[in-house]
This record gives sequence, C-alpha cells and structure tokens, in this order.
Amino acid sequence: MANLSHSDTSRAGQSHGSSKSYLIGFVLCAILTVIPFVLVMNPMLPRPTTLLILVGFAVVQIVVQLVYFLHMNRSSEGGWNLASFVFTLVILFIVVALSIWIIWSMHFHMMSN
Repeated sequence: MANLSHSDTSRAGQSHGSSKSYLIGFVLCAILTVIPFVLVMNPMLPRPTTLLILVGFAVVQIVVQLVYFLHMNRSSEGGWNLASFVFTLVILFIVVALSIWIIWSMHFHMMSN
C-alpha cells in the first residue's frame, strides 16, 4: 500500500515536514516575535515583568523552531539528534556561565583595590 502522508522522509525514516507544518511554525514564530516587540515598543508593564515575558517568549520560540523547522522530537529515529542537541546546550551553558563568573570575579577583585 502506498504511503499517503504528505511529509517526505529520509533514508533514516526522519520526517522532513510538510508545507502545513512549516506554515504553522512560521505563523507561531511571527506571533511570538510580534507580541514581545509590541511590549518593548509600548511599555505597559514594569521592566522586570517585561523582561520575564521576553525571556518566556524567547524560550517558547526556540522550542517552536526546534520542533517545526529542525524536526526534533522524541522518536527513536531522532534520539541521536536530541541527545547531541542536549549535549551542545550543556556545553554552551557551562562555557557561558563560567565566562560570566570569571568576568564578574575579575571585575570584583580589580575593583576592590
């Protein structure tokens, strides 16, 4: 029986997505960009609240892009992609966090003289 789905797959069985999924991802990303833009251009909330909302929308947009454009999911075929992505995030977090800590520490020790 022929495969009637509209998404293409690679040799490993990974889905490349369909036009509909790309369109959904694009619309979600546009909405997740416009709302924080409006909040920043028209300050209606206190700065800490606006910053928290911006970070929240950024995290949601990252997840939307990973799911709809990079096709990362928890399927067995995508397991290695997800594992390598998580490893990359951990290394990136360590590098950024330690860099900030080193810079702050150097600034603190140089300013204490």
